[in-house]
Amino acid sequence: MPAEHSDALVFFGASGDLAHKQIFPALQSMIRQGHLTVPIIGVAKSGWNLEQLKERARDSVQNHGGLDADAFAKLSGLLQYIDGDYRDEATYHRLRRVLGDAQRPLHYLAIPPSMFATVAGRLANSGCANNARVVVEKPFGRDLASAESLNRTLHQFFPETAIYRIDHFLGKEPVQNLVYFRFANTFLEPIWNRNYVANVQITLAEKFGVNTRGRLYEELGAIRDVVQNHMLQVLVLLAMDAPVRRDAETMRDEKVRLFKAIRPLTPSDIVRGQYRGYRTTAGVAPDSQVETFVALRLHINTWRWGGVPFFIRAGKQLPVTATDVMVEFRRPPQIVFDDIAAGRSNYVRFRLSPDVFISIGSRVKTPGEEMVGESTSLISHRHPAREMMPYERLLGDAMRGDPSLFAREDSVEEAWRVVNPVLARATPLFEYEPNTWGPSEANRIIAGGVWQNPQEEPES
Repeated sequence: MPAEHSDALVFFGASGDLAHKQIFPALQSMIRQGHLTVPIIGVAKSGWNLEQLKERARDSVQNHGGLDADAFAKLSGLLQYIDGDYRDEATYHRLRRVLGDAQRPLHYLAIPPSMFATVAGRLANSGCANNARVVVEKPFGRDLASAESLNRTLHQFFPETAIYRIDHFLGKEPVQNLVYFRFANTFLEPIWNRNYVANVQITLAEKFGVNTRGRLYEELGAIRDVVQNHMLQVLVLLAMDAPVRRDAETMRDEKVRLFKAIRPLTPSDIVRGQYRGYRTTAGVAPDSQVETFVALRLHINTWRWGGVPFFIRAGKQLPVTATDVMVEFRRPPQIVFDDIAAGRSNYVRFRLSPDVFISIGSRVKTPGEEMVGESTSLISHRHPAREMMPYERLLGDAMRGDPSLFAREDSVEEAWRVVNPVLARATPLFEYEPNTWGPSEANRIIAGGVWQNPQEEPES
């Protein structure tokens, strides 16, 4: 039986940076596509009125995607605003009155996680949580214990089926394409295992630093910011088995099964780095031990992947901005023609950003009398004219009651279980120069191998 569609959208944090950069453009796009026709209620404590919120929304869409006059006019007509303190019960009684006849609201909490419990409790006390869904932003805790505590708190007011933990990375078209490519093509399955795959590398590189996020980043670091969520989710999509059914829970069951098989990290599996100059950023401690770069090695204890190392790198102030996956295959068992020197024999490479590339690497004979070859790639490159924005996809799914792309309680806790042993930052921190690929010590993680660095444009 299909889930009932939400009949109102309430978003807390309406005056915040996330709403300005992501939410208003997504709402305009949803309206343009005819996917959003219900009341939209913004809640914040900014001393604003409705007209000021509309001006903020106009500035948002103008600077992040472009103004669509017709769609924005409809958005303005649907917008309402409540200015109030999240701790004040009166804010929620006003919300209940503004909701009017709405009986199945979706509450989106674009607010700090420290406020989740307060807002959830006030929603329940005011009757706004009845038959409602709630969307919460990452991070889902700071470690395993806090994630478990947060889940227990949310469950006091909402059943698990009504909780949608949003990770915008999962809503990106290239990430969706990765799992589609795996399970829609038969030629990968026979070789997608320990018998043929030598190693897997996943790199999330950012050319920029923390900019104005210094104070926030001091509470996170690279492991909490992108590894525990974004990068482990990509790993799961690469390594999971095909679901036996197409429904959301079966897909999420398969993800959890894979998460449970990932061996927890140990200090020998990780190298942390910090770019030179980070400590002079506003909000950063002069003796900060927070990592802006991390390289780590993971192992998956399954029949399919036993013995295959999965390498992950993430960092700021690296030479390029790109998210890249390299699946390197084993070399042929015998040298028939020329020796394949250090480097890749065969591989599948997924470029997830900024453009979508899928390349398959092979060797071909070079012209001439000698039986020698060179590496070449077959590349599929796609840059669609209009790609659905992650928040457009995810908010639409939440409104429809489709949890497929949202993290379930057990998968969040399993991901924390993997990284929890190294969160105490007992491992050394190595300084690296901006515009390099992190500290040289990261080569220890991939001992005997070579990091495959993303380029501005993938190889031709």
